[in-house]
Amino acid sequence: MSIVFAAIAPHGLPILPELVGEGPDLMSKTRASLVELGRAAQTADPDALIVITPHGIRAEGQFTLSASAYMEGELSEQTAALMVRAHRLDKGNRVHMRRAVDRELAREIAKLASPDLPLAVLNFATADGPLSTLPLDWGTMIPLSFMPDRPVVVVQTAPSRPFEEHVRLGRAIRAACDALHRRAAVIASCDWAHAHAQDGPYGYHEDAARLDAEVERAIAAGDLERLADFPDEMIENARPDGMWQALVLAGAVPKDERHPRVLSYERPTYFGMLCAQML
Repeated sequence: MSIVFAAIAPHGLPILPELVGEGPDLMSKTRASLVELGRAAQTADPDALIVITPHGIRAEGQFTLSASAYMEGELSEQTAALMVRAHRLDKGNRVHMRRAVDRELAREIAKLASPDLPLAVLNFATADGPLSTLPLDWGTMIPLSFMPDRPVVVVQTAPSRPFEEHVRLGRAIRAACDALHRRAAVIASCDWAHAHAQDGPYGYHEDAARLDAEVERAIAAGDLERLADFPDEMIENARPDGMWQALVLAGAVPKDERHPRVLSYERPTYFGMLCAQML
């Protein structure tokens, strides 16, 4: 089996111990779950980590896939405070990350997906070498911070594209891992409804709690495909950013191979966060 680990993981910045600021317990439940997922990934011993993110380099109407030699990013405590509407912080803590890219795997995914999916393959500055470096987004850096240090492939979803295309992209990821005999870990970086609090950036809507409850039930049952059947109006009202990444994961890990285990769900601020191991 080419995919040896699969998980759904959130990406709130204060999950990282360095970025907790004045509220060290704010996301402690989620942080503990990510530590557990990281240990499971270490035991699985993958060759590469494939992260599916909603916050990477976006191209209108297209999926994107990073095929630079490296990826690099930095997160700050100030950014974390802004994202959760906390008080301004003075510590100035920062988290830096640089990872090599599994370019062979990235190109194989692109080759298998490109005949019928709109996919942009990205690089920067030079064909190879240290300057060939694209930015790492927080949707990728947060889960990677808990995972073993392996080469990465980062895939950006395309919410304007049909759900079914996201599933097909996941199948291309699986086929590429099979073709290269690559032991891969696939991580769907997902936060859920963002409309849980009136003072949050998206306000409050009662569909936020409804959607998150339905999502948790679907994930616990291993029925990721059910996410594609959620009403458009509920999705618009609740403002999740996890549906698309979870459906890519559904394509990469067939239903009969999933062993779902929800580790935690919490909503300490305006958005919901869920940790689950799927394989």
